Amino acid sequence: MANDGSDQTLALALLDQAACGLMQTLADGTFVRVNRTFCNWIGQPVEALLGRRRFQDLLTMGGRIFHQTHWAPLLQMQGSISEIKLEIVHADGSAIPMVLNAIRRQDNGVLVHELAAFIARDRDKYERELIKSRKRLEDLVAESARLQAEAKDRALFAEQMIGIVSHDLRNPLSSIQMGAHLLAQSDPSHGQQRVLTRVRRAADRANRLIADLLDFTQARVGKGLAVERREIDLHDAIRETVEELADVYPGRKLEHRRVGEGTCLADPNRLAQAVGNLVSNAMVYGSPDKVVMVTSSVQASSLTIEVHNDGPAIPPHAQAGLFQPMARGTNATNAGRSVGLGLFIVSEIAKSHGGKAHLKSTMDEGTTFGLTLPRE
Repeated sequence: MANDGSDQTLALALLDQAACGLMQTLADGTFVRVNRTFCNWIGQPVEALLGRRRFQDLLTMGGRIFHQTHWAPLLQMQGSISEIKLEIVHADGSAIPMVLNAIRRQDNGVLVHELAAFIARDRDKYERELIKSRKRLEDLVAESARLQAEAKDRALFAEQMIGIVSHDLRNPLSSIQMGAHLLAQSDPSHGQQRVLTRVRRAADRANRLIADLLDFTQARVGKGLAVERREIDLHDAIRETVEELADVYPGRKLEHRRVGEGTCLADPNRLAQAVGNLVSNAMVYGSPDKVVMVTSSVQASSLTIEVHNDGPAIPPHAQAGLFQPMARGTNATNAGRSVGLGLFIVSEIAKSHGGKAHLKSTMDEGTTFGLTLPRE
């Protein structure tokens, strides 16, 4: 019997110092037993609880409502509940998050509830972080949806701009060009001829600008530039383009060099457009008294078109962004500046052919822009 009493005392001491809160209440929630661990957690002495307080009295207002509407009915129907998270009010008024398990049983003919409580501060913090993360995710999804809607609006606007530019600007420009051509045939004076030449060049430049804007819009919308490949002699196509450009830049030295022989599959109009943009760039930024050299090269599996000019080297930090839209050099006069789409369109023409644009610029060797494309 002595051993039994000693064992019972030891067991009660262990339960009193257990790592969790242990409680026994009557069916109405009045405390019958409570261990010291739980009392220490909530800052209340044992004698302040036993027979004096009910378990639900220690809950927050929201916890009391939950106890009445969920806890009590579930415990009565199921006989047990587990992992219910509630906040217990400390003696100082602060709330302690706890996870509780409870069972309903008979003890010497009396209906009692056995409760085990575990502090859940880390779990509570984790759950709050999850809620915050979910809120941030919802905000990001909403922002993404807003940006997608804006992108669709911009794409629609871009398509509308294509129609406006192609119809409302090209038609009057065609009338200007036709009028200038007719006036040039009416035996104008020397002064009138100079004015007509300026008008025609301005109209041609405006047409090229419109073409660049249309290509830029098409590339940015995501469709890429349209190309019509056919078998061509690369050198003949580039030679014709260089001859036409020589008339556009009178007084400047423009030459063509051929490397290799053979035909290739490419869009001659797009190649002419690329060469025109590169030559225009070379004329603006290159030395005016030096030769601008256009080289067409045919290799076994690829073809290369390059335009070289002498002049100040492009700073290394500026080279990487020159094929981006609206990128321009810094050593040109305002009269020679463009909107900065020429090199971007050259790059897009190269991509549409399955190739890429390239650049090399040094003080000793000058500047070379070009594009390398697959031959077939």
